[in-house]
Amino acid sequence: MDTTAISTSNISDLSNRVKHADAPKSNELGQDVFLELMITQMRNQNPLEPQSNSEFVAQLAQFSSVEGLDKLNSTTETMAAMYQSSQALQASSMVGREVTVATETAILENGNTVLGTIELPASSGHVEMNIYNSGGALVAHEELGERAAGDIAFAWDGTDAEGERLPAGTYRFEALASAGDETVQLGTALSANIDSVSIGGNGVLTLNVAGVGPVSMSSVREIL
Repeated sequence: MDTTAISTSNISDLSNRVKHADAPKSNELGQDVFLELMITQMRNQNPLEPQSNSEFVAQLAQFSSVEGLDKLNSTTETMAAMYQSSQALQASSMVGREVTVATETAILENGNTVLGTIELPASSGHVEMNIYNSGGALVAHEELGERAAGDIAFAWDGTDAEGERLPAGTYRFEALASAGDETVQLGTALSANIDSVSIGGNGVLTLNVAGVGPVSMSSVREIL
C-alpha cells in the first residue's frame, strides 16, 4: 500500500482540500451562463413555432435539480475532507503512545514490562505460556493452570525462570491450552509503542507499531 507519513505538509494539504472543496471548476455551467443561453434561445427561436412556456419551465427545473445535486456533492466532499483531516490529527497525537495489538512478538525494553492478554475461546483445564528470544530459544515459561473462557491478562517483567533480567530485544509469546486430548495455540495481544502514523492515498490511516509493523486503527485492542 502506498502511504505517506503524516507531517505538517500532510495536515496542510488536508486543510487546503477543505478550504477549496467548494471552489467552482472552470468547465462548470453556472447559473448566469445557463440563463444567458436560455435568453439567447428565446430570442432566436422560430416565431412560427415558438417554444412553449412548459418547455422553458422544464429546462429551469432540470437545471435547478442538477445544480442542487452538484451542491450536495460539494457539501459531501467538504464534510469527508474535514473528517479525514480531524482523523489524521487525532491519529498523529497517538505517536509515542503504547497500545496492545494482536501479535505474537513484542519488544522488551530495558527496565520495562510487556503487557498483554491471551484469548481463550473456551474453558480449559490447563493454560501455559512460553516465551522465546529472537534466536528461538525458550527463555521463560509460566503455568496459568485451569482457566474459564475469556481474556487472560498477564504482565511479563522480562526475567527468565531463575529471575534473571533478560536483555532488551524482540521476544515471541506462545500461549497454549489443553482442549480434550489436544493442545491448541491461543491468540495473544501484546503491548507495543506507536512509532509513527501513515495515511494512504485513499485516506486510510495506518499505525506503524514497533516490533509489529503497520496495523489498522481497528486492530488496536487497548490504548495504555
